[in-house]
Amino acid sequence: RRSLLADRERRTITRTTDSATTLDGLLQSQAADADLNPLLGDLQAQGPQFLMLKESSPSGNRMVRTYFTGDLSESDLPQSLITRSVWDSEAAVMRLEADGTMYTAVGVPLSGAKGAYFELNAIDDITSAVQSQTVILIIVGSITTMAGTALGWWASRRALRPLMMVGEAAGRIADGHLETRLDAADYAEDPELGPLVSSFNGMVEKLQARIDRDARFASDVSHELRSPLTTINASVDVLGRAADNLPERARTALNLLESDLVRFTQLVEDLLEISRFDAGAVRLDANEISVMGVVRRAVDAVAGEDTPVVADDELDALVVALDKVRVVRVLSNFMDNAIKYGEGVERVEVDRGDGTLSIAVIDSGPGVPAEERELIFERFSRGIQGGRRGAGSGVGLGLALVAEHARLMGGQVSVTERDDGKSGARFVLTLPETPPVDIESVVEL
Repeated sequence: RRSLLADRERRTITRTTDSATTLDGLLQSQAADADLNPLLGDLQAQGPQFLMLKESSPSGNRMVRTYFTGDLSESDLPQSLITRSVWDSEAAVMRLEADGTMYTAVGVPLSGAKGAYFELNAIDDITSAVQSQTVILIIVGSITTMAGTALGWWASRRALRPLMMVGEAAGRIADGHLETRLDAADYAEDPELGPLVSSFNGMVEKLQARIDRDARFASDVSHELRSPLTTINASVDVLGRAADNLPERARTALNLLESDLVRFTQLVEDLLEISRFDAGAVRLDANEISVMGVVRRAVDAVAGEDTPVVADDELDALVVALDKVRVVRVLSNFMDNAIKYGEGVERVEVDRGDGTLSIAVIDSGPGVPAEERELIFERFSRGIQGGRRGAGSGVGLGLALVAEHARLMGGQVSVTERDDGKSGARFVLTLPETPPVDIESVVEL
């Protein structure tokens, strides 16, 4: 804007100076009382014009005779501009506003100090043009910025996509999907990512082989232990039937042996089941079942008929496709856990949410510390009960199996404190009302 205004002023000064020189020559041939307005009209001006000539006054006052063209009058010119150009005989430039329009006014004195010539040039068009250009620049700048952002986002996504896929594959592997692999053919021509993908796939293959080997070892050991365990259990049963004929110390030793055999047998059975989960040899068997009927029968069988089952009346007619055996296994484990460590089952609650079904077992025991609420669902973890030899026959695999059953059914298990503020724990099984769809065992990214 400053540059345009300065250029406009320079051109206005040049044109006004040329016009003043022309007027000097024309005024010499004009009579003293001639009308000089036609002379102003012949000049190449782009705005209002003023010609002010000095006049002598008997009283000695300063007087001028003014000629002008355009819609403005002498009163629209600043007095300081008139004084400087007419009476001080100095060229002057000034910006002024008249009738709502901004002008650049230039005054040039005439030769012989006989007056001055003024020309005004409107500069509102410069302001309008600058404002228009500003709007255009803002719009274009915004569009360019958005386009540049979109292009940068697309380019960065394209450049980082291989690394993102590696990250996604690593995440799936961390979640237990060891069959996940990266397609090496997509990176064969990339000198940097090709070796990375090959190393990544090789690492996962070795990791999967190691885990499979460990799982097979646990499964094989468990299978090998079942036969001698069966023999030992049968022998102990024979001894138990003749326990009355044994000495006191022998009966005590027999009781300890029976207790440890129960724990040992449970450990072997749980290891075999865990091995089946690890080997992917378990399948979901979902059928339409009456939820409340299954829950009540499971509660009656484990916790007793006096244990209350709390649910809305409308849930009595609820029929959902669930794996009945696995639901009962989870609830039975929760209730066994409450009986062993939580001073018994106080009640069982069934609730229906937004597309989900939750079954909670509430006990009145010491509860589970917040820092152990996720740990107890890991294998061989017994939480605060782990060091209590007589706390029960658990081996730390029951809740881990519960988590595996829930995961297979598309749900999850959790434990919280009781919502009524009393001491105890609240073990919850949350399941979707729609069973999960089986997924292909091999996933290619």
